[in-house]
Amino acid sequence: MFILGILIIAVGTFLVLKTEWFMDNFGRMAWFEDKLGSDGGSRLGYKLVGIVAIFIGIVLLSGNGSNFFTWMLSPLIPEA
Repeated sequence: MFILGILIIAVGTFLVLKTEWFMDNFGRMAWFEDKLGSDGGSRLGYKLVGIVAIFIGIVLLSGNGSNFFTWMLSPLIPEA
């Protein structure tokens, strides 16, 4: 999980720092443009996805992935 966490952090950082490159190569995202506004909606969306990826990478890197995701998904999972 350590290497996976570092890899996810690196991808998230690249996504945040090189947002314009992603805009040029992958284009705009219609959902982000609709929900976040037409001026920079996709840019903000790419940055938000990158920040979430960095957060998930840190959780995995710290070794608390199973505890965190169990806690986060507990309202959706019925108790046995």
